[in-house]
Amino acid sequence: MSVAKTETEAIHLLWSQGFFKNGQTFADIKMELGKQGYHFPDNFLGMALTRAKYLTKLGKRGNYKYIQKYPHVEEEKK
Repeated sequence: MSVAKTETEAIHLLWSQGFFKNGQTFADIKMELGKQGYHFPDNFLGMALTRAKYLTKLGKRGNYKYIQKYPHVEEEKK
């Protein structure tokens, strides 16, 4: 199991676990990260979600859901 040291790494870890297959609210994401022992400030977590190129944001202001644009695939090591 990998350990994420930044918000960006934690979001990537959730994506690799298939968490974003269905749309997830900010609260859902925060709760799942909390279950895994991660507790990041809301503003840093929000910025990491915005920067994640493999996620898209759907919905209206105050009611956004984050969903993957494409599934995570392990890269082959040479």
